[in-house]
Amino acid sequence: MSEREVLISGAGVAGPALALALHRHGFRVTVVERAPAPRDGGYKVDIRGAAVEVLKRLGLFEAVLAADTAMRTVTYVRPDGRPVATLDAGLLMGRRGDDREIMRTDLTRILYAATAGAVEYVFGDSIAGLEERADGVAVTFAGGGTRRFDLVVAADGLHSATRRLAVGEVPLRHLGAYISIFDLAGDLGLDREEIFHVAPGRMVFAYSTGAGQPAKVGLVFASPELPRGVDGRQVLRERFAGSGWQVPSFLEHLDAVPDLYFDSLSQVELPRWSAGRVVLLGDAAYCPSPSSGQGTSLALVGAYVLAGELAKGDGHAAAFARYEAVLRPYVARNQELGRKMAGDMVPGGRLKVALIHHAMRTLRFNPWKRQIIEQVTRPVHLAATAIELPAYPMAAAVR
Repeated sequence: MSEREVLISGAGVAGPALALALHRHGFRVTVVERAPAPRDGGYKVDIRGAAVEVLKRLGLFEAVLAADTAMRTVTYVRPDGRPVATLDAGLLMGRRGDDREIMRTDLTRILYAATAGAVEYVFGDSIAGLEERADGVAVTFAGGGTRRFDLVVAADGLHSATRRLAVGEVPLRHLGAYISIFDLAGDLGLDREEIFHVAPGRMVFAYSTGAGQPAKVGLVFASPELPRGVDGRQVLRERFAGSGWQVPSFLEHLDAVPDLYFDSLSQVELPRWSAGRVVLLGDAAYCPSPSSGQGTSLALVGAYVLAGELAKGDGHAAAFARYEAVLRPYVARNQELGRKMAGDMVPGGRLKVALIHHAMRTLRFNPWKRQIIEQVTRPVHLAATAIELPAYPMAAAVR
């Protein structure tokens, strides 16, 4: 059965990763992206466990290794800015083996470079309509015109517009918190260092991946679900009013931020990841929320599995069913992790804050700190490796 023309909506991580894997299997791929060019910005992301193996099989691991953030330390500070404790970043974040941390921008650039020239990219456009026919899907584009594809993949994120066209409105599972991330003009004097400040119901972090590199600031706060379209800047000013450390200066900077990221910690839970010839991938299908730290890994692994199953050539229905069967236990484990970590990100009261500070102060002197951290981060490692990757023969390089 020949179904080799594929349209992917979204040029973040999941879309280009799938485009690369499909191209290696001999498919003809088009990626449509609403943004006018490959997206810059974003924060650092983890690539762990099975996702590292996917990078190796796609021939991208060395490029990712070269772009590793090489973060050195994590420091917790009091409201007056005095340090509580400083610990090794790699140790505290529980990385094992070849686990990597990379700026999302660097990862998207690596994926784009690996596919440019082999995959058709259409920037500054989006899917406006889908009509399934006997011989494929007629896709109407917002910029005008209609094209036919054998299959369509929605890889356009948590609030996927393509998913809405395919399966309708999907309620998100709110995890009780919101997160905002943005750039500062300066580096805050940080060189591959990250600083955390926690308070009841709130967490603030800031880091720079090198001297002279713009600092990234993150604000996380506990909250019931807010109306869509709420003014994120105003909400942040209200929720973080009276905060210590450098938070007042961060809030003053908000109006100068052109592309503020502000969203809920939410998950996507669906009974099926496909409808006819349209299939969902990455956050559009099974977002585990930023609290899991596993969204990028799920996108990479999902792309690899979906491409491999489609390459078997026995029809999209069978391929989509196997894609779900292989991936669902892995997704479930990581979404469970995301729900747990969402509660841990924003301490519930002063006692919880005091316990965090006490743990950080005493941990650095504990001769068993490595074993303690490995035990604490064991659920992350188990979630990251909760899949046995199938072997899918593919071409060794893009031509």
